[in-house]
Amino acid sequence: MSKNAKGATALTEAAEPELAVKRKKLDKVTFETELARLQRELVLLQEWVKARGEKVVVIFEGRDAAGKGGVIKRISERTSPRTFRVVALASPTEREKSQWYFQRYVAHLPAAGEIVLFDRSWYNRAGVERVMGFCTEAEYEEFMRSCPDFERMLVRSGITLIKYWFSVSDEEQEKRFQARVHDPMRRWKLSPMDLQSRERWVEYSRAKDEMFRYTDITHAPWTVVRADDKRRARLNCISHLLSQFDYEDLTPPPFELPTRQPDPGYIRPPMNEQTFVPELF
Repeated sequence: MSKNAKGATALTEAAEPELAVKRKKLDKVTFETELARLQRELVLLQEWVKARGEKVVVIFEGRDAAGKGGVIKRISERTSPRTFRVVALASPTEREKSQWYFQRYVAHLPAAGEIVLFDRSWYNRAGVERVMGFCTEAEYEEFMRSCPDFERMLVRSGITLIKYWFSVSDEEQEKRFQARVHDPMRRWKLSPMDLQSRERWVEYSRAKDEMFRYTDITHAPWTVVRADDKRRARLNCISHLLSQFDYEDLTPPPFELPTRQPDPGYIRPPMNEQTFVPELF
């Protein structure tokens, strides 16, 4: 069962959510049905990547609360963490700050048979570091010069590089932030940096536009995901990801469970010598 691009197209900057036609939110039954189908396809992709020794990097960038984490969770939900590896790096240490900028990301690049999902990536320099002043102007300019060359080098080495930008409107981001503020179970998702991103909305917009101008290259183009509707964004992104590979169904045949060895007189230790989890439920 081969796959090819099914009309999936990269959205331009003009296709921001606030400029898109408002659509009715996708109902839960349709979403879950389609998600199950796509997750089955992800498992097929996984087996094909392993069998072919493919190396894949998928970058997820975008505004805070745009839904990057939710898509990554749905992609990795039914797949093997040994094949689909999620990388979400913390702030760089003092030692890492002294290294070549791309160095700490290179350590997480895939080996043969792996797909690495970067929950934010080296594009931190073009976004938060640029806006918040965490890098110098010289460091920023050097990143813009070297990033396209770095990505071309990755592609020439045999890595498939896919870059997604999750675009969310001002109004929708505000609603999601408010939901996190008032829900203790989700409040951990908010950081002081997220709150400042609200204050500097326009600065982040300009930084993103400049980033696209330099790094939306033929070897590794940006694809925009309209993310105001979380369910549609998840399905559309996974569908587009699958369309980037001409994969086949290489699922191994069912296994036959071997017969358990005969009991040679094994005696289990007394139960009272072991510590068990209390059965509260």
